Amino acid sequence: MWRLAQAAMAFCILMGDAMAQEFTTLKGHGGPIMALAVTDDDTVISGSFDNALGMWSDRTPTWLDGHAAAVTSLTAAPSGRVVSGGDDFAVLLWQNGTARELGRHKGKVMSIAISPDERIAVSGSWDGTVAFWPMEGGAPEMIKIGNAVNAVAYSADGSALFVGTSKGVVWRYDLGTDQAPQPLVKHGFAVNRIAVAEKWIAYGAVDGGTRIIDAGTGAQVADFTLDRRPILALSYHAETQRLAVGDGEGYIMIVDTEKMRIAQDFRATRQGPIWALAFSNDGKRIWAGGVDDVVYGWPVALLSEMDTVAGQTRSFLQDPETMSNGERQFMRKCSICHALDAGPSRRAGPTLHRVFGRKAGSLPGYVYSDMLPYTQIVWGEETIDALFDKGPDHYIPGSKMPMQVISKAADRADLIEFLKQNTRGE
Repeated sequence: MWRLAQAAMAFCILMGDAMAQEFTTLKGHGGPIMALAVTDDDTVISGSFDNALGMWSDRTPTWLDGHAAAVTSLTAAPSGRVVSGGDDFAVLLWQNGTARELGRHKGKVMSIAISPDERIAVSGSWDGTVAFWPMEGGAPEMIKIGNAVNAVAYSADGSALFVGTSKGVVWRYDLGTDQAPQPLVKHGFAVNRIAVAEKWIAYGAVDGGTRIIDAGTGAQVADFTLDRRPILALSYHAETQRLAVGDGEGYIMIVDTEKMRIAQDFRATRQGPIWALAFSNDGKRIWAGGVDDVVYGWPVALLSEMDTVAGQTRSFLQDPETMSNGERQFMRKCSICHALDAGPSRRAGPTLHRVFGRKAGSLPGYVYSDMLPYTQIVWGEETIDALFDKGPDHYIPGSKMPMQVISKAADRADLIEFLKQNTRGE
């Protein structure tokens, strides 16, 4: 009986290792993956250009719809609460699938951190501020940085906050003291991401710089800069002491921070960036997101043996020479948000199926900006031309549509002709 129990235990261990070595995907988003986090129960949470968060259980998503624009940052607390930020300038606290707005910046929210005691959520924005939001409600404390803020991260004990800016400075704020903020690094190029360990922090920059510095003094500990740029994602797993680095050329680099050496360097995508990374709780899997509508999960131990799989299907990455000018304009300006067919879609914008002759803001089932259903715009050649000539912010102020201008009349005409031919349906 004892031997039978031993055999069963060994089988379970082997099965667990096999599961950890499987490549997997999480499919369902309607736009590129901009942010990732993993909860204490190993639930993957994804934020996308489609304005939604996905909470993944056995590869099945629960959709959290609360942002009015792309979700650009998120983090998860040990309690299971999630805080997200977006292109809509909003900071949302999610609990049991319900969102409560903590507040708003005056620019895109680029980074979110939660204090170790879960009392405060911190957000950094392109409006040049860092905001400290009480998780239970109340007025925030705002710090004016002066430059766009790309990254915020708490120290392991919560006593300090690290801030990375578009000017390439990494600041250390010693919280609860009267000390002035300390510039740990003046890198010279924008710092995009920060990851924190007990005694050091890592930062990734626009010029491809990936460096580890002393958390107290800023002294350089190690430099893992390669000839690839920019660095767009960092994730650190404390138990395995592994740091994952994602860049604009589609590579995932794994750094062994115990030995301070590059352990693996894997080309995850043939085209397009790695925008988001997160380790599983046991550190055996690295989750990654980028230009595809898919979250990819690679076994860390087998990265060097895996094939490149991401970044192959995105239509706007096709060779422009294979497309008409009208199709090129659609792929560059419209395809990331809008589908052409009538089927259900989680893309950020409504389908363009049969858009000609349709009143703006009238497609059933799509949540529009508050003002759009009250406009008198009917989509046709003249109105679509005006939309891209003036830009959405001037033609339909208050719309969720991001700024898109097509300056040449001939390009607008080609786009309109493409739409006329491809949105008619049956």
